[in-house]
This record gives sequence, C-alpha cells and structure tokens, in this order.
Amino acid sequence: MPYDDSLSFLHYAPTRVVFGVGALSEAPLELERMGLSRAVVVTDRVLSEKTELVRKLQTALGARCVGTYADAQPDSGIHLVDAGAAYARERGADSLVSLGGGSAIDTAKGMAIVLTEGGSLVDHQGFQNLTRRQTPHVAIPTTHGTGSEVTRYAVIKDHEERSKLVFGDFHLIPDVAILDPALTVGQPPAIGAGTALDALTHAIEGMHSLQRNPIADALGLHAARLVRRWLPRALSAPADLTARGQLLVAAAIAGTAFDNAQVGLVHAIAHTVGARHGVHHGLANAIALPHVIRFNAPDAAEPYGELARAMGFTASTDDAAAAEALALGVGELTRASGLPVRYRDVGVPETALEALAEATISDASIVYNPRMAMDPALVLEVLRAAW
Repeated sequence: MPYDDSLSFLHYAPTRVVFGVGALSEAPLELERMGLSRAVVVTDRVLSEKTELVRKLQTALGARCVGTYADAQPDSGIHLVDAGAAYARERGADSLVSLGGGSAIDTAKGMAIVLTEGGSLVDHQGFQNLTRRQTPHVAIPTTHGTGSEVTRYAVIKDHEERSKLVFGDFHLIPDVAILDPALTVGQPPAIGAGTALDALTHAIEGMHSLQRNPIADALGLHAARLVRRWLPRALSAPADLTARGQLLVAAAIAGTAFDNAQVGLVHAIAHTVGARHGVHHGLANAIALPHVIRFNAPDAAEPYGELARAMGFTASTDDAAAAEALALGVGELTRASGLPVRYRDVGVPETALEALAEATISDASIVYNPRMAMDPALVLEVLRAAW
C-alpha cells in the first residue's frame, strides 16, 4: 500500500499491558478491576506438573481461582477447546486467565468463544463473525514470541483434517496482558529462540503486508531491533531478566503490529508445515523467512531496506541490496541461535513439497503478501529453496 493520499487504515490495540518482574501478582487486581471473581486458569501439563508457575498463579488468585484446565497442548485442537469450555462452564467461570505459550492463550480464546456463544468452536470459525464481547480474558505469556496476548487471532488445529483453523475477531482480543520476564526463564533454548524468531517474523511481515500502515511499521521496526539486540544475550545468559523482558516487549508490540497489518506467505507456509509435519510454529517461520524475503523483494524492497538498516545488517541505501542483506542476516540469526535452517532437517520430506505448496495457497494469510503468491508453482519455488 503506497503512503500517499489514498492511504486509509484502522489501528486498534485495546489490551491493557502490565509489565514487570513479579507482575504475575497483579492478576487478581486486574480481575478485581473488571469486577470478576470466578476465573479458570488455562494452561498445559508441562507448566502445571513440572514447574511452580501454575501454583504461584493459583496462590496469587486465591479464592478468585475456581479451577484449572491444564489440557492445552501445542497445536491445541477443537476437541480440547470444547472440553475446556465445558469444564469452565461447570465451574461457573466468569473469566479466563491463560498461562503459557501461544497454544495456551489460543486455547483460552477458543474457550471464551464457546462459553459466550455456545455450541462447538468449529461452529464459529472465520473472521469478524462475533457480534459481542467474549468471556473476559487475562493472558499471561511464558514465551516471548506469539504476541497472542494482544491479538484478535487464535489458531486451533483440526487434527482430523490436519489443518489449522484461524479465528479472528476484534471481540477476541484479551482484555489484559501480563508480561512478567521471570516467567520466561527456564524455557528450553530452542523454544526461546523459536518464539523470538516468531516475533521477528510478525514484525517483518507486518511491514511488507498489503495492509501495512505507518503505526504498525513503527511498532514492527522497533520489535525487529529488539529481537536482533536481545535474543543473542537471552540465549547466552538465560537468566538475564533484562533480555527476557525486552523480548517479551518485542513479542507484544510485534503482535500489535501484525494484528493490524496482517502477515503473509511466511505464515501461510508455516501454518501448513506445522499442521502436516508437526514443526514448531516459530521454527517453521524462521526457516521460510529468508526465502520469502527474497521472493518478495521485487515488491517490498523499501520496507526490507528499512529493516536491514535498523537491525544493523547493512548501511547500504540501495534497498534491493539491503533486502538481500536482510535475508542473509535473519538466516544467520536463526543459525546462530542454534536452530535448523532447512525443512529437511526438521523431518519434512522432499516428496511432501508439492502437496504443501498446494495446501499453502488455501491459507488466509497469503492474501496479504506483497507479491502475488496464489500459485502453487510459486510457493513450490520458495519451499524448494527452504528445503
């Protein structure tokens, strides 16, 4: 979209953000502020059984916690959301407090829909289908990547169809996001790196999207700077709360950016590869990202040049050259983070590429890509480059 007199956009960011070490303790105050007293915690088995985080949240909430649904999983499914909503309804919940990565937060978003609208989550798939505010939701991320704590989107897997369903609605944005850097300490390095690179992908795709706007650009540009600066430090010093905090901020502001500007071909590929081959979403994004940058460069050299210079990958004012520097730079950042840089190295067989290309063009994210990619042959070129 050109920044001329035809520019028109909507920017919406209603989530109240509470940041700081120890901010977990603010959860009951936020519920009280909204007049809520019966919260169900939504989390996963790893956090509930192998860490003290869920217990700390339950203790902080006190009598406001009326139950804990701990069955959220990576690539959370329709059946898990429906079961969680039934559990929360049985407990008389008036609110949800999600604790975990994007899957836990998205599970809570799905539960919020079913609690308010009834039926099964699958009955409500699509975009802007909701006509009222959904069940109040306080989101507490334990990873620094998805940005789901501030977005309108929930990605839930249909395990029978091996596809990911995207739910998007302004009524679904969490009311409060609590960003506590201490909660991200202790996550496996691969998860920390993958989620941070997911945030970087949000920042970059928000800037190249057909729906980019100046506010989202400003957010995306700063989020990219933060990931470039603080990810290496977070990996080399895992207990560094400053680095962890800055990555949490990067994830949230990149989430706000893409929530308004949308994403593109990187996410379309990552959704498909993740659904069919179980590749972690952040890693699937990170592998595709340099190759999509090269694919899009003829139509997105200007934002890529801005990003490359802001991230310190080049000083060149030639946007085409800077776009290549960005592709090289983000690829090296992935490699330096200890992550694979090829789909072949994460279990995707070469024989699957054509089917992946065919499925990718059905993903809703692809329509916002700056270069037309609604052709399986074009997507296959990118997948072969990334394989």
